[in-house]
Parts: sequence; C-alpha cells; structure tokens
Amino acid sequence: MLLENKKLLITGVLTDDSIAWHVARIAQEEGAEIVVTGFGRGLRLTERSVQRLPEPCPVLELDINDADQVSSVMSDLGERWGRIDGALHAIAFAPEDALGGNFLNTPPESAQTAFMTSAFSYKTLAVGLLPLMTEGGALVTLDFDNSQAWPAYDWMGVAKSALQSVTRYLARDLGPHGVRVNAVSAGPLSTVAAKSIPGFDAFDRVWKERAPLSWDGSNPDPVARMVCVLLSDWAPMTSGEVVHVDGGFHAIASGGERTD
Repeated sequence: MLLENKKLLITGVLTDDSIAWHVARIAQEEGAEIVVTGFGRGLRLTERSVQRLPEPCPVLELDINDADQVSSVMSDLGERWGRIDGALHAIAFAPEDALGGNFLNTPPESAQTAFMTSAFSYKTLAVGLLPLMTEGGALVTLDFDNSQAWPAYDWMGVAKSALQSVTRYLARDLGPHGVRVNAVSAGPLSTVAAKSIPGFDAFDRVWKERAPLSWDGSNPDPVARMVCVLLSDWAPMTSGEVVHVDGGFHAIASGGERTD
C-alpha cells in the first residue's frame, strides 16, 4: 500500500475525468485518507463526483485567493487530523481574454489573475499547510509543458512557467522542514478544464503525432499514478523537480514524429 496511513489534501477535484479525481481514487486504493476541495459553482459537481470514489470523502470549499477560505480549510484539517502528510495542488485559471491568441492585448489585470491563481497559489497552499506538516511530507502540483510558446495558451503558459519556478523556490525553503515539493508536467488530457482552452484539439493532435509512447488523452491514470508516487515515501530525495508524464513528447524535437 503505497500511501498507507497517509493523510492527504487533494485540491481541484471537479468531475470524475479530472486528474485530481483520479489522484484521489488511486490514493484511496493505496491506503490514504483524503479530503478534497472544490470551488464556487463547481462545488456541487465535486460533491457528486466524490460519491464515485472507492470511499466517499469530505469536500471542503476552497477559493485559493480567499484568505478566509484558506484559513478555514487549514483549521478543519487541523481539527480533523492534527497533521497532514501531503497535498496535490491542482488549481489553475486564466480569464478568457488571457487565452486564445490574445497575448498582445491581454490587460494586466487578467495576466495577474492567471499568475495569482495558477502559480502564486502553490505558495499560498504550501504556507497554509506547513504548520500541519509536522512529520514532513510532500507537495505536488500539476504543470503543462511551457518550454515553447503554444498557440492560444498565452498567459496560462507564462503562469505555468512561473509555477515551475515557484516549485523550485518552495523546494528550497521547505526542504529544511522535511517537505518535498515537485511538479508533474502532464500531456494534454481531455478534462473539463482542458476543453475550455481555445484550440485544445491542436495539442491532442500534435501529441499523438510526436510522442514516442502512444498518448491517450482520455486516460489520466498514468499522470495520477506519478502524482501518488511523489506523494509517497518512494521518492524521499526528489524535490524541486518537474517530472514529465507526457509519453516522452518533451524529449522529441519537432519533425521527430513517430513512424509507426
């Protein structure tokens, strides 16, 4: 049991096709006790989707940009468990005018929202959880390849680059507390969140052409499994890392399409 007796917070659970939901499922199958979070209008979807987990679990509302909600969640976890062993940060958002090829015209307020919600929020979550991580632990965030400029991804791509940097600085500052901090860079998956990105179909097409391992955009399981490995004690000296779970796409240059 990879996560036996672990107490984990899984943020960003929406429907049962989300990466976070599959992390929650595998974590339970591997022995963890979990609490999940949802947000705003999607909270009811979260409450319904947890009923399809191996064991329905508590759902807390968390708007990561609302200090009162962050404090409330941390208080709940403290009273419920007294400690926490790890968390998945699966929180990202960019306003519509920060995506879709509008890069040059995006107002600063929208770029700021993308940064605060998608990158700075990892620090917010980490700082909130740190007093409860009395025995050390692990934090993992969900990333997407941003080593190149993607059509339509725009300021979310910038925010994801910032998220990688936040991961490294958190690894530096939380390491002395015994807390590992990593990111998982996933290939494109057909989740509700991904489908809201203009031009998402192009990501899926390019991945299928170039990834040396066959990439199935409808299957979040490989990504969720890696998240659970990083949350477990099987990666005790891995921190500040961006682990690619993308079928090998990141390693293959353009023009290096599969030949099968």
